[in-house]
Amino acid sequence: MRNETRTLFLDLDLQVEAYRFKGIMQKFPNHFHEYYVIGFIEKGQRYLLCQGQEYMINPGDLVLFNPYDTHSCEQIDGEALDYRCINVMPDVMKRFVMEITGTDSLPYFTQNVLFRHELNASLKELHIQILQKEKALKKEELFLNLLEELIRTYSDVTFLENAPEPSDEVKAVCGYLEAHYTENITLDDLSKLTGWSKYHLLRSFTKQKGLSPYSYLETVRINRAKKLLEQGVKPIETAFQTGFSDQSHLTKFFKRQVGLTPKQYMKIFEYDRQELEG
Repeated sequence: MRNETRTLFLDLDLQVEAYRFKGIMQKFPNHFHEYYVIGFIEKGQRYLLCQGQEYMINPGDLVLFNPYDTHSCEQIDGEALDYRCINVMPDVMKRFVMEITGTDSLPYFTQNVLFRHELNASLKELHIQILQKEKALKKEELFLNLLEELIRTYSDVTFLENAPEPSDEVKAVCGYLEAHYTENITLDDLSKLTGWSKYHLLRSFTKQKGLSPYSYLETVRINRAKKLLEQGVKPIETAFQTGFSDQSHLTKFFKRQVGLTPKQYMKIFEYDRQELEG
């Protein structure tokens, strides 16, 4: 049996999450996050599909995902993956961008992969500082310097609101799925909403969003489930509040997308809540 390590830590100073996966072979299906991901490969080779573009990523490569960038990845060299990343919520990103640029906007990173990039050293140092619970000053310096380089060099002074927009029909479907994610939604429901045939809806949505309506719905459910688990809601109750048929159904999809079980995820935030209260 492989010696896997899956670590998630919430840094209360920066208000970012730090993930570390070590020795894993898990394939992650097409999904998206509601936050920015800045990560890098330490070991192993992965096939990455992001926003319709294919990449072979190797140790030393840095990945940048904007909120709602659809992506999937899997191991291709037979070796286990070692990977570190930090997750930055949009409100936190906006606060730091204001510090750096004086602009009240969200950046849109125009490159999803930076091959063999020198910023990996800064990101690794920041990641280690977070996991070791170092003092705020050093972490803030590292984070601001890292973000400044990424924003000024790789966002091309382009902001998130200027990213390519889906059609009004697809935006309406997204809004419907996000508002009715606990319900049993059918293609007929979405077809009536747009006036499109089910086939045209399925093809157009998948082409514009990078994943099917069902995959989009499951991702919305997982993102909502994460918020409930962070608040201490038990997995069984979380499953019923987010449209999953039962706890095992939630666990299956949660681990596929997040890399942790709901219980593992909830326990991490139990510890952080205790620290915050203390």
